[in-house]
Order: sequence, then structure tokens, then C-alpha cells
Amino acid sequence: MAQRINSKHYDVVVIGGGSAGIAAAVSAARNGASTLLLESGPMVGGDLVSGLPVDGCLSSRGEWIVGGVAKELFDECRRYDGYIGPVNDYRSLYVVAVDPEVMKFAVVKLLHRYNVSVLLYTFAEDAVVEDGVIRGIAAVNKSGRMLITADVFIDCGGDGDIAVLAGAPYEFGGPRGELQPVSMVFRMCNVDAERLLRFVRDHPENFGLGENPMIGLTKEQCAEALYRQGLPKAFMVAEGPLLGRAIAEGEMYRTSMLGITPISLARKEVSINSTRMSGISGIHTEQLSRSLPALLEQMEVCIRFLKNRVPGFQDAVFSGIAPRIGVRETRRIMGDSILQTEDVLEGRKRPDGIGKGGHELDIHGSGTGHVRGIIKDAGSYDIPYGCLIPQRLENTLIAGRCLSATREAHSSARVMGTCMVMGQAAGTAAALSLNYGGGGAGG
Repeated sequence: MAQRINSKHYDVVVIGGGSAGIAAAVSAARNGASTLLLESGPMVGGDLVSGLPVDGCLSSRGEWIVGGVAKELFDECRRYDGYIGPVNDYRSLYVVAVDPEVMKFAVVKLLHRYNVSVLLYTFAEDAVVEDGVIRGIAAVNKSGRMLITADVFIDCGGDGDIAVLAGAPYEFGGPRGELQPVSMVFRMCNVDAERLLRFVRDHPENFGLGENPMIGLTKEQCAEALYRQGLPKAFMVAEGPLLGRAIAEGEMYRTSMLGITPISLARKEVSINSTRMSGISGIHTEQLSRSLPALLEQMEVCIRFLKNRVPGFQDAVFSGIAPRIGVRETRRIMGDSILQTEDVLEGRKRPDGIGKGGHELDIHGSGTGHVRGIIKDAGSYDIPYGCLIPQRLENTLIAGRCLSATREAHSSARVMGTCMVMGQAAGTAAALSLNYGGGGAGG
């Protein structure tokens, strides 16, 4: 039988060490709360250290809409020459490009700076609940099982496991249970950026360019602007002749996109976001585990395609993969407020808004399927505080991918920049509820 270990009490316990969890833990701690961050894996950071660009920090007009913890992380990356910064994809978005290896430094240093206690390799497996109040969570690691108590719990685990175990209602995937595909991001170095961008400029029909009417440029003008920007950011689409033909002839797997993002100018390194496996549930461990070999096989196929067909990759070499499978969608915990699809598309502002989202509607489908929607005037929308308060629970908040939203609105708010906004709001609210003697941030 596993040893039971007594654990000290914390003001705030955050479950999940991804972008939302880091922001929540830092925000709670710097507002005076003793804070524990639980992470089931060997490293904090989540998708921040995957190689993906950080979406949602800027509107499609290029205006910063996220600050706080996100900016602090970017400043840390800059200190170690791991910050490239905002990149315009001349499709519909601005993203923030960072070196994922440097980001590993940044997240650990920031957590340490604010005295956040961290437990790695620790899985929160159950909740002790009385009348809608979580009294503690049962966690397990190599040291045994422990009961961790706190005044406020913040579920940033992506799937909302603890909130669901405690009794919060939720929705799952689409109306028929369909889920966005899982992916494995990988990296290639020694990429000739100038040659790649010249190919984009000369053959813009292969790339998603000028899709947001607010850009005000033709596809050809966008390709020229991307070339002048000089950063290897490109978004190849299945509707284009090159990728479309490769899919039709079996040279590439079925995918809607092949996203290329710079992560290190010194190493001439880019990340690639393209692989996809549909019909995989991120809360079904066997399914998720079985998808790994197939995703790596797709990665090999994509590397061959890039080296054989895409100028700039002829001398490129594989340099790494993300530390985990990327999951876009599982549960959405139902909260006191639900972010609506129209809230996103209309760019609605709210008096109870805790932060802004600016990513487009972005539902990846099976194969080449992809549903997207542009925010009005390339602006941003407010996320109501009630989206972070799960129904039926008193001292618990949620933040990140499990937020309360419709499926369409969730597809916008699930990105890392927006998740950090939610995490920062949840951590701040948790600490303030303690400072003011409240009954928990969700009460």
C-alpha cells in the first residue's frame, strides 16, 4: 500500500503547470498567497515549451492585448536571447515567437522568483468535497499518496479533471462528441529563411495570405510583405497546389495546414505544426498513447516533404519534438458565465471582463477540415470573470483550456496568450479573496 504523507496547508493550490497554471501560480504568490503548483509531468511550461508560437497576445491589427505574466516570461526569454517577438503571418494573425528551450529557463525562474512551491511528477487524482467546497485533493507521486488542503483551488489542468471530480458540470467536444485532432509539434534547424520566403513571394498561391480583410492587401502584396519581414513564418494550406497535390498523391497525410514559425534565428531553427490524428480523446489514456507512433510517422513524412518540395529546407535537419502530444480540446467546464460565439466574433466588451482574447475562431477538423472565423474589425473581446467560476463549486476557479465557453468560442480562447490572461485573473482573484476574508474566489 502506498505511504500516506501529511502535507502542509496552502492558501492556493494550482493544478497544471502549463501556460494558465504558471500565470495563476505566479499571480497568486505575488499577491501574498502561499501557493503550490502541481504538475503531473517532469517539467513546467506545457505548450509554452513545445515550439508553438504564443497566439492570442496581439490582435490581428498587431495591438498588444495581453501583458502581465506573459510579458514577464517574454522579458526573461529576451535576457537569454530566446525572444524573437511579434511576427505577422500576413494571413490573419500576429503571433509571438520564442525559443522553447529558453522558455524552459523563463518559466522556472519566474516561479522561483515569486516563491511558488512546485511539485513535479505529481498527479491530482481525487477531490475531497463537502457541500460544494473542495477541502483537499488527493495527489500521488513516487513518495506516495498525500492529501493537500487549501483555501482556494485553481484547476488549470486543461481537461478540468479536479473540477469534474468535485462535481462541476461540463460539456465535451462537439455535439456528437467529436474532438479537434491531436498533434505533435516538431523542429528543424539550418533552414534557409531567405530562400523559403522567396518561394512564398514567388508562389503565394500555396499559402494562406491576406485572409483577414482588415489587412487590406492582396495575396501577392502579403507575400511581398512577408518576404520583407525576413522571418521564416509561413502557413501552407491544403487548398494550395503544392500541399494539395502532395496529399492527393499520398506524399503527405491529410492535413489542412503546415505552419512554419521561427524559434531561433541563431540556429536557423523553425517549428512545424502540421501533424494530426483525429478520433483521439485527450482524457482516454490508451487512445492518446496509441497516437504517438502514428504522429511520429507523420512527422517523418512531413520532413521528407519539406526537404524534397519546399525551398529553404533542402539542407535542413530534424532537431527535436515537443515534450508531449498537443491536445486542442476535451472538456469545457460550465461556469457562472459562458463565453458565447457571438462574444468572440463581435469583439464584445464586458464590465466584468478580466482580460482580452484576440485569436480567431479556429476549429481543426479531421483530414483537411478546418473551420475559422475572423473577429470583427480585427479587434478583441473580453472574457467574463464568470467563465472562471465553475458551477456548483464554492472555492474553486478554472483557467485555460477548460474554460466555460461554447465550442466555437473555446476554439479562440484555448490559445496560450489567452490562457495566461485567464490564469493571471484566477490567481489574482484567489489571493484577493483571502486578503479580504472572503469565502473563496468562486463564492
